[in-house]
Amino acid sequence: MVKVGIVGGTGYTGVELLRLLAQHPQAEVVVITSRSEAGLPVADMYPNLRGHYDGLAFSVPDVQTLGACDVVFFATPHGVAHALAGELLAAGTRVIDLSADFRLQDSDEWAKWYGQPHGAPELLKDAVYGLPEVNREQIKTARLIAVPGCYPTATQLGFLPLLEAGIADNGRLIADCKSGVSGAGRGLSIGSLYSEANESFKAYAVKGHRHLPEITQGLRRAAGGDVGLTFVPHLVPMIRGIHSTLYATVTDTSVDLQALFEKRYADEPFVDVMPAGSHPETRSVRGANVCRIAVHRPQGGDLVVVLSVIDNLVKGASGQAVQNMNIMFGLDERLGLSHAGMMP
Repeated sequence: MVKVGIVGGTGYTGVELLRLLAQHPQAEVVVITSRSEAGLPVADMYPNLRGHYDGLAFSVPDVQTLGACDVVFFATPHGVAHALAGELLAAGTRVIDLSADFRLQDSDEWAKWYGQPHGAPELLKDAVYGLPEVNREQIKTARLIAVPGCYPTATQLGFLPLLEAGIADNGRLIADCKSGVSGAGRGLSIGSLYSEANESFKAYAVKGHRHLPEITQGLRRAAGGDVGLTFVPHLVPMIRGIHSTLYATVTDTSVDLQALFEKRYADEPFVDVMPAGSHPETRSVRGANVCRIAVHRPQGGDLVVVLSVIDNLVKGASGQAVQNMNIMFGLDERLGLSHAGMMP
């Protein structure tokens, strides 16, 4: 049984971790922290977890207690894991960070996009980017996992087959992405209020979103060189879901794109390449750790359109984190994650 600690259990990714781990047959949450809610039983904050975590209450973070766990998840704002990750790693505990603290390999680049100095640049050499479809072998022996962001997960999985095959014009990639409001987190902000977000649709951060360098870093690796990416995120009035519409010009129109995508993801349990002509919907992945993809070549031209959908809180965050944990501890990758999406 893997003994699990969670730092920062009161946000959306924290409660999603609890929901997923409640049905995991080989994992037990033994400690969950929150400075503001210390002493409050978990089930009092989240009634949906009644009967699953009786006796578990939030506590103040303590390195000794957390260090006794086999693995600690950080479901915290950016910058928090910098302060504690090193001590936990020194204690022999493995760390899975859901924030962006260790996603970028360049500490100066991180500081530029996140507006503060990187607090643990010495740990970056140990951090493995936790996209299983790319780094599964490295994840198996990793001590520190940087869980990819939601937009980067959907976007990279959609572009990877084209870039790896070397048939895309790498300088002209476009990612037109939409997210539900839970992607902004549980904290109070005017933009995510019901009366602000409902019945509205808008783009934001067109000049530059902090997920851009993360996506570009992954696409450069897949392409084996520089890429040019235009990334435009949008906010849509739904709670969960990411829909990425991706555009690339291909240099060889003779390639069977459907076969290319099916072959690339044939052995991936959480990527579903849909039949030719399909249009995946976010509701089909709601609550599930699945990325559904469809590839199109409108009018048979050289422009390829890839449609990629995930649940931003599952495959885009907590589900992918649990998937990484399963790989790290030599468990069946699907444990705790095999449930279907929720419809309607």
